[in-house]
Amino acid sequence: MSETSEFIRVCALDELPAEGGAKAVIDGRDVAIVRTDEGVFAIDDTCTHANVSLSEGEVEGCLIECWLHGSQFDLRTGEPRQLPATVPVAVHQVKVENGEVFVALAQNAPVV
Repeated sequence: MSETSEFIRVCALDELPAEGGAKAVIDGRDVAIVRTDEGVFAIDDTCTHANVSLSEGEVEGCLIECWLHGSQFDLRTGEPRQLPATVPVAVHQVKVENGEVFVALAQNAPVV
C-alpha cells in the first residue's frame, strides 16, 4: 500500500448520497467519495480511459461505472473490472468519525 498523507476532513457523512458518489477536491486533486452498503470509499475521480468524472457514474455494490463508455472500477482496489479501461485508479484511505468523512491521499499514486 502506498504511503498516505494526513487525514483531511472532506464532508459530513449525511452530505453524501445514501448510495453513490460525490466529487471533492483535496489538495488540488479530484477525488470521488463514494458511499455504498459496505462503507465509504475514495478513489481518483478521473476515469483512466476517457478522462471524465467517475463520481457522476452509477454505483453497484463496490463497483463504479464511468458514464461515458461503461468502464467499471472496484472501489476497494481501483482495479478496472470492465473494458475499455485497463489502467487502475488510485485508492485513498477513508475514515468516518462522529459522522464526518476524512480522506488521506495516497502519496505514491500517479496523477492521471
